[in-house]
Amino acid sequence: MDPILAIFLIIVISVIVGVCAFFAGVQYRKKVGESKIGSAEDEAKRLVEEAQREAEAAKKEALVEGKDEAHKLITTAEREIADRRKEMQRQERRIQQKEESVERKLDSLDKKEEAVVQKNKAAENRLAEAETIKRSQLEVLEKISGLTSDQAKAYIINSLDNELVHEKAVKIMDFEQKTREESEKKAREIISLAIQRVAADHVSESTVSVVPLPNDEMKGRIIGREGRNIRAIETLTGVDLIIDDTPEAITLSCFEPVKRETARLTLEKLIADGRIHPARIEEMYEKAKREIDQMIKSEGERAIIEAGINNIHPELVRLLGRLHFRTSYGQNVLDHSLEVAYLAGIMASELGLEPTMARRAGLLHDIGKALDHEIEGSHIEIGVDVARKYKESEIVVHAIHAHHGDVEAKTIIACLVQAADAISAARPGARRENLENYIKRLEKLEEVASSFEGVERSFAIQAGREVRIIVKPDVIKDDEMILLARDICKKIEEEVEYPGQIKVNIIRESRAIEYAK
Repeated sequence: MDPILAIFLIIVISVIVGVCAFFAGVQYRKKVGESKIGSAEDEAKRLVEEAQREAEAAKKEALVEGKDEAHKLITTAEREIADRRKEMQRQERRIQQKEESVERKLDSLDKKEEAVVQKNKAAENRLAEAETIKRSQLEVLEKISGLTSDQAKAYIINSLDNELVHEKAVKIMDFEQKTREESEKKAREIISLAIQRVAADHVSESTVSVVPLPNDEMKGRIIGREGRNIRAIETLTGVDLIIDDTPEAITLSCFEPVKRETARLTLEKLIADGRIHPARIEEMYEKAKREIDQMIKSEGERAIIEAGINNIHPELVRLLGRLHFRTSYGQNVLDHSLEVAYLAGIMASELGLEPTMARRAGLLHDIGKALDHEIEGSHIEIGVDVARKYKESEIVVHAIHAHHGDVEAKTIIACLVQAADAISAARPGARRENLENYIKRLEKLEEVASSFEGVERSFAIQAGREVRIIVKPDVIKDDEMILLARDICKKIEEEVEYPGQIKVNIIRESRAIEYAK
């Protein structure tokens, strides 16, 4: 047999066998599946029945538990409702009790209101009765006294005014006495200590200088040919040379002290040199000017060292040095400024204050006098402007502004500088006053004192340190004397310029005179 045919037959037989096996397997699996499905359905039925039985049991158990839970909730709710009902009953009882209490109080208030109304009516009736009695009594009093009610009121008011004047005067007198005793004691201690520690010398100076000459021939040489030398000196220095019959002396006159001192030094150098002509005069004037400038600087530095202060502008130092050549009523202004600085510093120390600022303000308080020959205005205004220009503190500026009372002193330093300035100017021998101004001041004192009603005569005594006033006893009463003295003091302070203080002494004298015949 052909091998290919044999292989083909084998393959066909294999296919046929495979197909038969496949169908046989399918039938077998079908039978097995049907048997399994039948058993599964039986198992499912069994499971369903068991599930139904369990569900019924769970349902019954849930119903029982639900009934128990519902019973518990109902019981709890009923208990809470009962509690709330009891609480509401208690609240209702409380409200009822409060309403009853309020009603009782309202009843009580109504009764009290009725009582008050009755009392008001009774009080009004009594007031009406009192007013009637008052009118009747006033009529009786008017008949007895012979005065109407208005006249009686005026009389009472006048009596009260008199009593008040008396009481006011007594209180003022007591207060002034106590204050005076305490303040004067302390002030005397401070001022006496300050004056004791500052015993400054005083040298009287004036606005003229006298240059001694070796002989009278020197006058002619100073005048020069046709007066050329004296004209050159006066033109350069700005000083008037007075050459008169005074033997061996020439007088220099100028209100500017630095120019006068420069001219004096120039003349002394010319006289010592002996060569006097315009060129030599100019040369000696320049030397004298340099010496004066150096002297001004030295005096300014000496002043700040002696006063114990520092950090002062160099220009202020130079202005302080210029005060060495300036006098006020014969008192050297630089020495006066140093004295004021010492006094203010000592008093500040006694009061427990910092003395450095007080000394600084005292030293600079008259700084304006170094320029008042060159700039218009009072030395106070000039001093304030200069101090502000060179960055001095407002405390120092205010002390300069207030040291003559141009403005009210608002700091203790300003008050101390005022007091120190008055002490330095008013101490015996410190200053001199020309006769005309002295007489005018005394006349002004008497005029101010006599301008008040009730003053009979007034006398300025003790070189103007006291004004004695005699009043009319029928016009001024004892109680009114204190008030009159205060008014006179106030007017003197406003209208009169004076150093130190002035005592106002009022005298009231009543006399009874009869003649035996």
